[in-house]
Amino acid sequence: MKLLFSEHKSDHHHYVYPYAIWAFPEAGESPSQLFEQGFLPSSRNLDRFYLCRHLRVRLAEHRPSSENRRIQRKGAGIHCELVPRGTFEYTLERRAFFLAYANAKFGPDIMTAERLDSLFASPIVSHVLVFTDSATDREIGAVTLYLEASRLAYYYYAFYDLAYLGRNLGMYMMTSAVSLFARQGFQHLYLGTCYTPNAMYKTQFSGAEFFNGFRWAANLDELKYLVHREKGEVHQHLLETEAYRQLFYGDLENLKNSGGLIVRSPG
Repeated sequence: MKLLFSEHKSDHHHYVYPYAIWAFPEAGESPSQLFEQGFLPSSRNLDRFYLCRHLRVRLAEHRPSSENRRIQRKGAGIHCELVPRGTFEYTLERRAFFLAYANAKFGPDIMTAERLDSLFASPIVSHVLVFTDSATDREIGAVTLYLEASRLAYYYYAFYDLAYLGRNLGMYMMTSAVSLFARQGFQHLYLGTCYTPNAMYKTQFSGAEFFNGFRWAANLDELKYLVHREKGEVHQHLLETEAYRQLFYGDLENLKNSGGLIVRSPG
């Protein structure tokens, strides 16, 4: 991969010089290789990625918890089908349903019709997970996915009938995806970023881990620390923070040795 470092606002007084890190896949590299190095797609064409704190589930280690089973019971009678995008009919009815959800959930015109159309025409959507209520035989939700067989599933956009909020349909859809791809032998299901308390619901699956900038970590107390840190003033970058190092990695030597990922760009 090729890396570019895009400078963000500096804090010269505290010697903090932030950079956004972009990765561009090279010939022969698959998106899964960049996901594994801590990157998520920043282009729907899968030709540009950004380094960030995001979550995944190690599916071989996933075992349903009591909470997962409770969510599955609330969704009893709702079934899902994995459909390749090539055979998924992006009808006007579905388009209107997805737009209505997006306007209600994200705000008016955040997801425009043009943006939605481009989503379903982009390489980042290889499959759609379709949810149907068997009691009414009515389609009530869909998740856009990028899949690389056996290596990764990326849970991208979810759209669903908000009348089913009482049955926790959104959480049911994610829980169903974890179960489905675990059964199918995928290595990881990627669930997107986690920078706010509202995103912590993604950690309720055994096998959950997050990318912290230098490794995949499974200690959710560390993740809670990082999320809480976002809410206050920060005048040191993370690895300079003594409290963080002592809480989770010990001395600097341990921290240096704990980094399991080294991204090299050809010169």
